[in-house]
Amino acid sequence: MLTTTQTYGDIWQNCLARIKAQTTEEEFAKWFQPIVPLEFDGTTLSLRVPNASYVSQIEKKYTPFLKPIILQMYGQQTRLRYAVPRADAQTTHSTADVDTSAISRFNTQTDTANIKNPFVIPGLKRLIIDPQLKPAYTFDAFIEGECNRLARSAGMSVAVNPGNTPFNPLYIYGDSGLGKTHIAQAIGHEVRQRHPELQVLYVSMNKFQAQYQIATKNGEIPDFIHFYQMIDLLIIDDIQELSGKTGTQTAFFNIFNHLQLSGKQIILTSDKPPVELKDIEQRLLTRFKWGMAAPLQIPDYQTKLRIIRAKAEKLGAQISDDVVTYLADNISANVREIEGAISSLIANASFLGRRITTALAKEVLKVYVQMYQKEVTIESIIDVVCDYLSIDRNRFNSSERKREIAQARQIAMFLAKRHTKAPLTQIGSAIGGRNHATVLHSCKTVQNMLDTDKTFRAQVEEIEKLVLAK
Repeated sequence: MLTTTQTYGDIWQNCLARIKAQTTEEEFAKWFQPIVPLEFDGTTLSLRVPNASYVSQIEKKYTPFLKPIILQMYGQQTRLRYAVPRADAQTTHSTADVDTSAISRFNTQTDTANIKNPFVIPGLKRLIIDPQLKPAYTFDAFIEGECNRLARSAGMSVAVNPGNTPFNPLYIYGDSGLGKTHIAQAIGHEVRQRHPELQVLYVSMNKFQAQYQIATKNGEIPDFIHFYQMIDLLIIDDIQELSGKTGTQTAFFNIFNHLQLSGKQIILTSDKPPVELKDIEQRLLTRFKWGMAAPLQIPDYQTKLRIIRAKAEKLGAQISDDVVTYLADNISANVREIEGAISSLIANASFLGRRITTALAKEVLKVYVQMYQKEVTIESIIDVVCDYLSIDRNRFNSSERKREIAQARQIAMFLAKRHTKAPLTQIGSAIGGRNHATVLHSCKTVQNMLDTDKTFRAQVEEIEKLVLAK
């Protein structure tokens, strides 16, 4: 039975859990998962169903176990009503109590004749809605990987059949720069291509809030709400910015409810999952959980490689595999940072008239991006050198002067001087107990060989990569 600390939406989730236990997975997904609880006034529970056939099917096959669950969870006096979207609202069913009053009420509100358009284009008298989509943010331009596959797949499913999937709302969340806006707008582009008759709109929550404030000041809140109720696919970016804005939350609640009731699609993006949102009304948080929450993660290594190559190709630049690998190894975080770093690298190469090399990448990127801060120690260098050259650690630190042992120590000293801040005396002491003069001589010897021996240079470069990756 419903308590004062529970919402009807929360109780409905408990009902679904019991229903799932008494139906097959296919039955549950087809007939119960798409149902949305709209309202519970203490005696009547209103449920939105996708179409009229749901009513007859549920009443015919599932009432024997559904009714006891409803009565037990909501109270013994509970009546059940079904709200059917507009296309089916006039259909009658002798076995179901279909409540279409809410739909009729919204029908009267969405008369577009005199509704003010907050995205109005000056000089045009008829209502035209600019979808506010960036041309570059398409699915074709989005690099898919393990880090974003779930969100992309759900987004494409929504785009194919907006408003008619279990993913409503589709809630995409993740840290800044991981592609939330790109996926959300790609859905908008795809819907416009597949369903040109639908009204699509992308808006950031900050812009939505600014429009709400203007509407409040001008006494135009009804027009503001009614405008958004006309949208078929509404994309709200950065929904977390709704936090603490009570008036805006009330307006958005009315918009959200109407779009859901009308079978329209809602896309929300956020920097955190619904359960971590603060200062947002519980009735809204419950609705955010109705559909699907799809996370975006930091790009994995293979995805970073594909992003780098795709960005370089888009900018018309030729980047070698060594440079691509260096970028993937050292750029620390998100897609936006990766793309910005590549743009900066290509621009610098062009302005300076230099080839894009690993050396240039290292020089340029430290100014533009946060590189991985890998602490390189003398001990880690010794470990890598010994492993790579298959030399026993005791022989490495001994007084043995065989060529392969002496050269291994020289390489280790050279890399220690380049990649650590240790003084020469400390380097010499750690590598065989040598003095600073020996370290200087070893570094000079290695540098001379790097300049004259390609095979030796390739070997040292490979060891250096291992040191930096360790």
